[in-house]
Amino acid sequence: MWQQQLITLKARSRGFHLITHEVEQYIGHLLPQCGLVHLFLQHTSASLTLNENADPSVRADMQRYFAHAVADDTPYFTHTDEGPDDMPAHIQSSLVGNQLTIPVTNGRLLLGTWQGIYLGEHRQHGGQRRLVVTIQGQ
Repeated sequence: MWQQQLITLKARSRGFHLITHEVEQYIGHLLPQCGLVHLFLQHTSASLTLNENADPSVRADMQRYFAHAVADDTPYFTHTDEGPDDMPAHIQSSLVGNQLTIPVTNGRLLLGTWQGIYLGEHRQHGGQRRLVVTIQGQ
């Protein structure tokens, strides 16, 4: 059995946001007993990753790291069509990635005890984000 759904995530500020519960609300009733969920973010200035789900300082530290590693005020970027955060957002998105595959067991995402799904918003004002969810299982 294969299913696919498009989820529109609300606009968020720049940073790393825990979206596990939001994703589960949309797809929880569709999850098979055994299978896989593939998440694909349809954007080049945001990202998806799995990381610490309990301590919000991890998300803040992630944001500080990326803001330092690929700063908005880098003088040699030429792609600034949508502002000074445009090219840094593309680089940050490429470094983190835009897709995840998560196993499903007993109708639940089989995440580790401290794992959560993060949306990395790399723009100051990125707007709504579209997430394609593909579910495969039995």
